[in-house]
Amino acid sequence: MSNKQEYCLICGKKEEELSYLLQGVKGSICDNCIEMVYKIYQIDKQDNKKTKNKQFKLIKPAEIKEFLDKYVIGQEEAKKVLAVAVYNHYKRLNSHINLKHNTDEVELEKSNILLVGETGTGKTLLAKTIAKLLDVPFTIADATALTQAGYVGEDVESILAGLYQNSGYDKDATERGIVFIDELDKIARKGDNPSITRDVSGEGVQQALLKIIEGAIVNVPPEGGRKHPHQQFIKIDTKNILFICGGAFDGLEKIIARRLNTQAIGFNLKDKDKVHKFNLLRHIIPQDVKSFGLIPEIVGRLPVLTYLDPLDKDALRRILTEPKNAILKQYIKLFEIDGIELIFEEKVLELIVEKAVEYKVGARGLRSLCETIMTDAMFEMKADKNNTLKITYKYALEKLKDKENIRVA
Repeated sequence: MSNKQEYCLICGKKEEELSYLLQGVKGSICDNCIEMVYKIYQIDKQDNKKTKNKQFKLIKPAEIKEFLDKYVIGQEEAKKVLAVAVYNHYKRLNSHINLKHNTDEVELEKSNILLVGETGTGKTLLAKTIAKLLDVPFTIADATALTQAGYVGEDVESILAGLYQNSGYDKDATERGIVFIDELDKIARKGDNPSITRDVSGEGVQQALLKIIEGAIVNVPPEGGRKHPHQQFIKIDTKNILFICGGAFDGLEKIIARRLNTQAIGFNLKDKDKVHKFNLLRHIIPQDVKSFGLIPEIVGRLPVLTYLDPLDKDALRRILTEPKNAILKQYIKLFEIDGIELIFEEKVLELIVEKAVEYKVGARGLRSLCETIMTDAMFEMKADKNNTLKITYKYALEKLKDKENIRVA
């Protein structure tokens, strides 16, 4: 017989001091602590219920767009469509709460969004900025890593695991969050006809995405993926999660041009009034996305379809200096921390924009070019006697030419 002294794991009192001690596999708990834990549980349950039924503070579409304007240059049509869709979605959530008390109301359906545009035009930035404004859990998933269940790669449920982790493991907050699925075009099937072979990273993924985008109760591994096979699953209801999907859809212009009975390059006089030459994506319809390789069921579950304009020189020039977190403002701030005033010649900005257009990498190319110009300056941190560092056109051109020569060699 063991002489080991039994005690309560919570309050630490010994068995002889207590009237009752409930023994478990790895320890014991007394009657006072059981009662206290139960009361805390009831309070938390009531608080969670209040949070779940809490009304959202609605922000008007014009206010949403105004906020987006601070971070995203141009893309007026995309911002307008996104603002309206997000406003209607959270209006729908408030309506859903009221519907529990009034069964006569019309139940509103979810409107997920598909953003189509070239790389570097701001698809991801738009989604991130919307989530920042609404203060809801947000996650970005890359569709290229997803495979059909049972194959090497990520399961579609891992998307929701990321949202659950970003919510601070709050199930209720997760169920009203925003998911951005990037590179959706990379899971398109190879032709407009259904595949007769198993397409585990294309059509198979699209089929798996259907249930979570539409709205279903999904078993989600809280730690994510298959690395923790013994973890308990969390049931997440996706009917109130807003899905924003994005993709470059390279080659979609040819499909649109074919539908418009024109060519992507060179229009007849009769087509000039009908077709927007600068951006054929302005004429996009769901049928074009289906022809690209998305299955009809996915297209139907992304009813809000909008496009992003390619970035011209004027837009790229504004992106460098105007947004709240503009690239040049970030460099100026970095040098300011070291007590140095950073100044750029106007011709330097024109050079950066010209090279970004030449490389055809959109806004992402601006940071790469700036890093090429600024790396040595940031390493040396040389300022004049007035603690000023001026980046001249000659200096910037020299740095870019050095980089280009290395690349050619």
